[in-house]
Amino acid sequence: MWKYNGQTIRAGKSWRDDNGVLHPKNWNIWSSEYKASMGITEIIPETPPDSRLYIWSMNSDGTINKKARDLNDVKLNLIKKVKDHQGSYLSQTDWTIVRKVDTGTEVPANIQTWRDAIRTRATEMETAIEGAADIDAVAELFVVHRENDDGDIIKSGILYDWPEKEEE
Repeated sequence: MWKYNGQTIRAGKSWRDDNGVLHPKNWNIWSSEYKASMGITEIIPETPPDSRLYIWSMNSDGTINKKARDLNDVKLNLIKKVKDHQGSYLSQTDWTIVRKVDTGTEVPANIQTWRDAIRTRATEMETAIEGAADIDAVAELFVVHRENDDGDIIKSGILYDWPEKEEE
């Protein structure tokens, strides 16, 4: 984002200066020095917060105003999503349960193991959500992949980290 005398100008769009001069849409290729001489300053906006957790707006200078959402509402919404995901995963293999009731054919062990793991993980997620003391604690529950100093990818968090079904 760029500013010229208080107005926002965007790369790839032409704009008029105070003298009425229309500048081309490729003005962003100008050197940093030339932009500065024209009174153009770059605004680096703050990173917006997670809108599942915060209500926020961005100011014209790129700063963010944010207010945490109601903790109980956030928890209820997340638990509902966990239950929805759990149901969606389990529905993929419900046919094996129906087949067992209908014909007596056993549910394959890998499918039963996976279904049990889905239920266990959903319970773990719900317990973690319920135990979060504040919005920051809830934010820590989301799975994040970060690279450490050795270049290894480290995974943190639990939310939506579902077990995968092993093939038979």
